[in-house]
Amino acid sequence: MNSIRTLLEQRTSVNHFDTRRPVDEAQITELVRLATLSPSAYNFQNWKFIAVRDAAAKERLKAAAYGQQKVVDAPVTFIVCGTLNAHRRLAQVLQPSLDAGILNADVVKAWVSMAQGSHEGNPQLQRDEALRSASLAAMTLMLAAQDQGLVTGPMSGFDPAAVAQAFGLTADEVPVMLVTVGYAADGNWAQKPRRAVREVLEVV
Repeated sequence: MNSIRTLLEQRTSVNHFDTRRPVDEAQITELVRLATLSPSAYNFQNWKFIAVRDAAAKERLKAAAYGQQKVVDAPVTFIVCGTLNAHRRLAQVLQPSLDAGILNADVVKAWVSMAQGSHEGNPQLQRDEALRSASLAAMTLMLAAQDQGLVTGPMSGFDPAAVAQAFGLTADEVPVMLVTVGYAADGNWAQKPRRAVREVLEVV
């Protein structure tokens, strides 16, 4: 098992995938299980994952991703969505934590009340939370894939409306990121150098 430091230092954004090596359903399920361990406000868990692996579905996604070939070459591409109106189902989502004794009834009631008070009628906050949660989950999925010997390519280059239409997303499901997953072929870049810490860190 790799350390988190090793995973971060070795991770690259991959464009070229080995088309001969599949990612099976058990691997896909485990990646999503690990991704759902990501944090979210109030434990909303306001995300959805669509694993695109069928050839016809890949072509639909490629068309919505401006023709990027890696969507077809990767054995699976995840459409990572954030979900709106998460506050309306929060009580149900928190029930397992209540049943397990992690949260008590007063905490659940308070969280539901606060979430409803701040999110109902506030589409900007709902969208902000959806993007935050989906982005955190996508990063967790990428690190989980790296730990399993897979490589990934996060993608923001797609038409959200076209993705939503092609995959039947509801108005509450916002496609935030595509993540290609598979095994690396030749021709990928090494990890590109980052800006110095002193340029991006302010300690106050």
